[in-house]
Amino acid sequence: MNGTRIRIGIDVGGTFTDLLALDEATGTLTKIKVPTTPLAPEGGVIAALRRFLDEHPEATISLLSHSSTIATNALLGQLNLELPRVLLLTTAGFRDVLEIGRQNRSEVYNLFVQRPTPLVHRSDRIGILERLAADGSVVTALDDDSVARALDAVAASGAASVAVSFLHAYANGDHERRVGAALAARFPALDVTLSSELDPEYREYERTSTTVVNAALIPLVKTYLQRLARAIAELGVRAPLYVMQSSGGMATVELAALRPATIVESGPAAGVIGAAFLGKALGVHDVLSFDMGGTTAKAGTVFGGEPAVVGEFEAAGRTHSGRAVKGSGYPVRFPFVDLAEVSAGGGTIAWIDTGGALRVGPLSAGADPGPAAYGKGEAPTVTDANIVLGRLNPRALLGGAMPIDAERSRAAIDALLPALPGFDRDRAAAGIVQLVDDEMAKILRIVSIERGHDPRTFTMMAFGGGGPLHACTLADALDVTHVIVPPDPGLFSAFGLLAADVQATFVQSLVVDAARVEPAELEAAFASLHARGLHDLAAQNVAPSDMAFAREFELRYVGQGFELAVPAAATIDAPSIRAAVDAFHGRHERTYGYASREDDVEVVSVRLRAIGRVPKPRIPNRAAIGEREPTVAALIETRDVFFTAWRRATPVYERARLQPGDRISGPAVIEQYDSSTLVPPDWSAHADGGGNLRLDRIPRTTAAGSEST
Repeated sequence: MNGTRIRIGIDVGGTFTDLLALDEATGTLTKIKVPTTPLAPEGGVIAALRRFLDEHPEATISLLSHSSTIATNALLGQLNLELPRVLLLTTAGFRDVLEIGRQNRSEVYNLFVQRPTPLVHRSDRIGILERLAADGSVVTALDDDSVARALDAVAASGAASVAVSFLHAYANGDHERRVGAALAARFPALDVTLSSELDPEYREYERTSTTVVNAALIPLVKTYLQRLARAIAELGVRAPLYVMQSSGGMATVELAALRPATIVESGPAAGVIGAAFLGKALGVHDVLSFDMGGTTAKAGTVFGGEPAVVGEFEAAGRTHSGRAVKGSGYPVRFPFVDLAEVSAGGGTIAWIDTGGALRVGPLSAGADPGPAAYGKGEAPTVTDANIVLGRLNPRALLGGAMPIDAERSRAAIDALLPALPGFDRDRAAAGIVQLVDDEMAKILRIVSIERGHDPRTFTMMAFGGGGPLHACTLADALDVTHVIVPPDPGLFSAFGLLAADVQATFVQSLVVDAARVEPAELEAAFASLHARGLHDLAAQNVAPSDMAFAREFELRYVGQGFELAVPAAATIDAPSIRAAVDAFHGRHERTYGYASREDDVEVVSVRLRAIGRVPKPRIPNRAAIGEREPTVAALIETRDVFFTAWRRATPVYERARLQPGDRISGPAVIEQYDSSTLVPPDWSAHADGGGNLRLDRIPRTTAAGSEST
């Protein structure tokens, strides 16, 4: 790798920080895993990067991509990430919009339910005399004395950041811009977020909430990214640094620091992007993305080769059985890769409740102390259960770099037995795995069945350190018959960083009748967004030849509360508008089961995605020499592995020694540096020409040796 150009993706997980380095000339990948440093996440990033540079001193790094959970951790109140004091400047009489919000309740039958504490205290919300109408016309001019008093209040507060959100500023941002200019003139170092620039869409609560979340995160995220950039520069790396956004697109570190609300779900998005890219390369366009790491499991959907994306997300909200609890978090209105998430990872802790029942999660042992087998913790975790069951290597992980103390795992599981009459060690460990599998199956159902998709028509892509270990059991639960395990599943989110394009989204609210609007009005709106997109991509070093733009309408039936997005034509005219309306009817029917084709349709917003194409990793395709048994060299050992009710002598293979065409009938365990794949008795696995493992369920009626026969 000496003297070559390298692109690097670094993903910070709950337990490990993963680095994947791509040789641009050969496509060769270098893999590094180091423990995450939760209280200083840049520590793991720098440790992984320093290790790579020590091993490859002559390599030239051309690009660094990074995913981070710092934004969501800050909103969740993680230690050492205290949110700064934020002021909100808003239209006089509307400072309580954050408290009023929407009338949805996170707990319908709880009379004492508490709404999320506003990120801005009421005394820090300052009304300014001004008023715009819904069409952007001025009802009350911006009062200069009111602005001056607000600026004095900002000076007295010592606030680190200010959010500005005026009524109907999405239609006319002039008043906000004037206040922003006054703030910049008096407080040049102050962080200021204007709603008309960040989220120019109607709905006051969501726009104000998004603006406030962004303002609250800027000081923390900007400081973190600047600290990270300095540390990288001190290593002698001069490559541009990009950050994964929640939408699945990349942004430069400078833009991410100004729009931290766009990176709240940075880490989980990377895996789905990787699943979409690899699926397309393999000709698989409908994918269930399943990512199980050290602390959480996440599920997403790739439909027709494109990740499912939603337009809004509640940051720091609660989940129940994988479902987001509406009204429990802070609305953030930016595109997010549609994910369901549950506290179920290798470090998830098993415990006994007051009724004597075995429970798993939501608490996690995290990176420190980690599972009992890692030598520090004592609590039994999912990883410990898999070690006891023989499914994970009882001696070492990470290719021998991480010693495993299986005796500590056995002791941790044994500590549960006095509260579980009739259970032995194997049954208790199997119960832990079954409980966590049940929780993870729920999130896969949420992103498939509950979104209107039949999971039986999808291929599951399993990754993360624990994903391949649990994938076949979860596929059985959803009647999915095909699973793909990518070459480096434990580092697959880092692979997604290398496959992601630079991306920015721009929107403009209109709310006009689709049958009566002039095409020129819509074209003018798109032209304005296009100009912003060109500027944004150019600022992120994207060459004009690598730029692409995707247009969308957001449409709804008149009287509806929410809208659906459909593609818009490159040139807007009457026929293309009618085609968009027809597409809306079709999507409405697929989504909700009906379409009201006689009802009027209105255009709520126009949206433009500005995309900067980046070179993609090459997927190798070595020819398979027919299907055959693996060579003896690939067989590491035979180990007793527990399946359902008893242990079976199970061959253990080293994945790196498998050749294209090698087929393995279950039961089997396939080990590699960053993960282990479990092939149950009624499944088979074969290595394809791209280095992927293809797992296929053997039909129940013909599964030789299957426990179901």
